[in-house]
Amino acid sequence: MTALASPPVVSTEQLARLDVAGPRYTSYPTADRFVEAFDSAAYRQALEQRVSGIGAGAVPRSSLSLYVHIPFCESVCYYCACNKVITRHHERSAEYLDALEREMALSAAALGCRAAVSQLHLGGGTPTFLSDAELARLMHAIQRHFLLTPGGEYSIEVDPRTVSKQRLSHLAALGFNRLSLGVQDFDPAVQRAVHRVQPFDEVETLLNAARDIGFDSINIDLIYGLPLQTAMSFQRTLDQVCRLRPDRIALYAYAHLPERFKPQRRIDAAELPVAGQKMAMLASAIQAFGQQGYDYIGMDHFALHGDSLSVAKRQGRLHRNFQGYSTQPDCDLLGLGVSAIGRIGATYSQNAKTLPEYYDALRDGRLPVVRGLALDRDDLVRRSVIMAVMCQGRVDYESIEAAYLIRFHEYFAAELDRLQPLVDQGLVRLEVDGLQVTPLGWYFVRAVAMVFDKHLQAERSRARFSRII
Repeated sequence: MTALASPPVVSTEQLARLDVAGPRYTSYPTADRFVEAFDSAAYRQALEQRVSGIGAGAVPRSSLSLYVHIPFCESVCYYCACNKVITRHHERSAEYLDALEREMALSAAALGCRAAVSQLHLGGGTPTFLSDAELARLMHAIQRHFLLTPGGEYSIEVDPRTVSKQRLSHLAALGFNRLSLGVQDFDPAVQRAVHRVQPFDEVETLLNAARDIGFDSINIDLIYGLPLQTAMSFQRTLDQVCRLRPDRIALYAYAHLPERFKPQRRIDAAELPVAGQKMAMLASAIQAFGQQGYDYIGMDHFALHGDSLSVAKRQGRLHRNFQGYSTQPDCDLLGLGVSAIGRIGATYSQNAKTLPEYYDALRDGRLPVVRGLALDRDDLVRRSVIMAVMCQGRVDYESIEAAYLIRFHEYFAAELDRLQPLVDQGLVRLEVDGLQVTPLGWYFVRAVAMVFDKHLQAERSRARFSRII
């Protein structure tokens, strides 16, 4: 699915009907379904079963994807919903690295080997809160406990305000070959409104330096729906991003949930764009990036046609995990650090969300998992359908039937009935051999996926999720 030739025409009534709260489906079932009954012992068992190959969904010969959460930030960005610790006391990171190394050792022991890792991502917070020496210490610890395979994707999130060309060279020397730059918006008024000021010229200088150094891929994060954004100001940001021409672009819709995320209470809700304005921003982004040679991967990701993400989508290998779209569909994800989420076989797990609780578990010699979920057969069937919707925009009935020995029209009879209003609105086509999301439907792809979410349909309570537009 590439860019639309022109923005879609959506009525106010249709927007009101479709702009509901719903999951982003970085997993199914979603993280709010995790239970405390899935604890450290259950997680250890999942790791051990991965090696033996006896657990449901176990893929012992595949390499791991590794996510490491660094929670520290020097200052707060008002839009942020990440698990973070705001501090200027950089000495706090030493204790955290000690804990991370203990968690790696416990994980490696449960796996019973120095497992191969083909994908590594450092997120946060601000990973570049760590000093050069601390980043080196962290990478050396990772390499002691895991085997980073040649040709893997090793990425780090970078706050442009915290790095220089020299720091980028250091990151490359440590083995990082991909960068993700947090930009969000280039308009000065918007930047001030969200407490994140970073001039375009500084980002451009940094990105050019990264290219000179030889990073394989550079991603830029943007957010639409921020306070004081207008169609005109956002178009200027789009033009500037196109001038930078990163390999990938992640364009997220701002989710205003001040009751859940305290920093968002500093944002004046009256200054936020309404749903129709946000949809126009998304349409302008899809159009602008498409004209510059970017493929629309889906929902919130764009990539140049030759990028591995675009190739994966064309080849049907695209997957969606807790970090967004990924090129490795069968790759187990090991989450390390406070609040980190992982997937091992047919299980999900999440670490303790606070530093004291995280540290206490590791001092006691326990993996710091405090909740998770073991998926049942129905979860696995529905996960396959939802991920096909989110990643390919198409569900082939025969492939689902062959994989799970079901009759699609019988198993999902109620869901196909509930899908009919979306068919009538032109968001989905029901064909003889499958269902297809239309170009217009990509704007509301979460609404299509929600039809197959058994838990959401049963509860009919979506207040904890962000809105679709």
